[in-house]
Amino acid sequence: MPQKSNYINRELSWLSFNHRVMQEAMDKSVPLFERLRFLGIFSNNMDEFFRVRVASLKRILPLGKKMIPELAGYTPKQLLEEIQNRVRDLQDDFESTYNQIIIELRKQKIHFINENQLSKEQSQYVKDYFSEQVRSDIIPIILSQAKQFPYLKDQSLYFAIKMHAGVTQITKYAILEIPQRLPRFISLPDKDDKLCIMFLDDVIRHNLPEIFKTLHAKDIEAYTVKVTRDAELEFENEVAQSYIDKITVGLKNRKKGDPVRFVYDKDMPVDLYNKIKWAMHLAKDDNLIGGGRYHNFKDFISFPDFGRKELIYEKFKPLNHPEIDSAGSIMQHMRDKDFMVHYPYQSFHYFIDLMREAAIDPLVSSIRITLYRVASNSKVTNALINAAKNGKNVVVIIELQARFDEENNIYWAKKLEEEGVKVIFGVKGLKVHSKLCLITRKENGKSFYYANIGTGNYNEKTATLYSDKGLFTTNQKIAYEVKQVFNFFENNERNFKYKYLLVSPKTTRSGFMKLIENEITNAKKGKEAYILLKMNNLVDKKMIDKLYEASEAGVKIRLIIRGICCLITGKENLSENIRGIGVIDRFLEHTRIYIFCNGGKDSTYISSSDWMTRNLDYRIELSCPVLDPKVKEEVRNIIETQWKDNVKARVLNEKMDNNYRKMRDEKPIRSQYVVYENLKKTLHK
Repeated sequence: MPQKSNYINRELSWLSFNHRVMQEAMDKSVPLFERLRFLGIFSNNMDEFFRVRVASLKRILPLGKKMIPELAGYTPKQLLEEIQNRVRDLQDDFESTYNQIIIELRKQKIHFINENQLSKEQSQYVKDYFSEQVRSDIIPIILSQAKQFPYLKDQSLYFAIKMHAGVTQITKYAILEIPQRLPRFISLPDKDDKLCIMFLDDVIRHNLPEIFKTLHAKDIEAYTVKVTRDAELEFENEVAQSYIDKITVGLKNRKKGDPVRFVYDKDMPVDLYNKIKWAMHLAKDDNLIGGGRYHNFKDFISFPDFGRKELIYEKFKPLNHPEIDSAGSIMQHMRDKDFMVHYPYQSFHYFIDLMREAAIDPLVSSIRITLYRVASNSKVTNALINAAKNGKNVVVIIELQARFDEENNIYWAKKLEEEGVKVIFGVKGLKVHSKLCLITRKENGKSFYYANIGTGNYNEKTATLYSDKGLFTTNQKIAYEVKQVFNFFENNERNFKYKYLLVSPKTTRSGFMKLIENEITNAKKGKEAYILLKMNNLVDKKMIDKLYEASEAGVKIRLIIRGICCLITGKENLSENIRGIGVIDRFLEHTRIYIFCNGGKDSTYISSSDWMTRNLDYRIELSCPVLDPKVKEEVRNIIETQWKDNVKARVLNEKMDNNYRKMRDEKPIRSQYVVYENLKKTLHK
């Protein structure tokens, strides 16, 4: 049994977060196709959890450590066992939710049908589709003929096949990879005014006799299996090897990582299951998860709407900013006053327009930017390339180790270099996670700085899906310190002092510690003292301990945490003054906002950093104070609206039971919708 702890285990808290994602799929008020997509998000999250977090636990398991503080009372072995138990429970909930959605779709005349439910016309359509689109990608491996068991790739879907073949009808086994390049969902000819949808898996199942006809196979059975592998990158210390080459080699090795989860159709015959388990050297602690007929539900993230618009969320049209459009020049408006754009409620095109304006402005001498995750068809990088072609000094700090975006970032790094952009691959030993852009313009013979500081990536795709903020400022006190950060990127040997910005790994932790300590001091003096924190993850033990200390001193603390929260709220003699919620809704809550009472003169920060040890000590992160009173009020109003959410907010507690928070005698407040409507009202003032 685990020892008692003042902290919630990180991995179990993450599983609790992913349960909140599944709750959106369970919620009957959510449109049906969106519920399917939430199942896809849940599945994708779970894959990454095993590829990274469970893989890391399995790595430390052989070290024999009996107790690691970060595991909150668990030994690695105990924790892996508890994870497996909870994942099985989640898998059961997943299967139940999926089956319920399928039933509700049938009421809407939308049917997922398998190979045994086809009409004669549909059967011929599926055979033709297989012959024309699928057959050339199908290469089964007969296990009795293979020299060794085939390597099952990470994240790919396979059929484990059992059949009786030949004249003697001997039992044979095979492995067949389901092609990834093809659509997973195929719309079939309508049947009785019904929309019929078929998995690619079942298209292949329907044609198994054709695939194995040369073996004279009968009684062919196919069961889906999937392997999740360790996704951590490892690099050899080869000095002569370029950074890009090291990442490329690491990506190739990632595909060969050790198995950390084996998911299979629980109806698979025992002999077939045992044959695969033995051939892959799988043990009980390799997270062997029995599931349903279908896997890789992450494909539901991109589930097509098939023209049924009533079964998806009504689109939020990104709002114009009430001040910028009338200003003409964004840079001129920045010169006049600071402003903030709230994504996805307001349009990301303002940042694109800023880049385009700077690219052609004859007085702009340089553009510097950090890129962490870049859109596949990036207008941001295109604007930077145009700026370089126009003679601007363009410097891009691109982080090649943005997990699962490495290949895309390598592509853009090479493309930018080819176009004359100076590309810097981060800082040795520190992942660059800050979201910064700095434009230098010559005005009246001097350099004048235009800065953009964000909580999210410069990525026009995610800016329509993630809740983030971007501050546009020409406050030279702030902008000059942003310049110092970029100077550090170009010359790592130089040290800079920051009066306004909090910069990891140098001052973020100490800066926030001082802000909390100030609240503790004020509380002990009987003054008003409070802290309001919004972030993705709260994990760092030292920061949690400081919040516990503040709570005991009487500081009122409110937490809005989307993901992992290792802090225990509302616990007697520990955290009685701390309350927490997590909001999961149609947009991903990604903003980091930190507000401190500061004796009645609110100190408000936007940040790229969560309170995790890696963000505070091992990354380049930036937290920026919001100094403009109007912008500060905007931020505070949005955060207060989120705190009042009583539709999509779940209570964060030690039990991790994810109960929806209900407010008595108050009207329903769905914060994302209220924020959108409030911002819309500002357009008509």
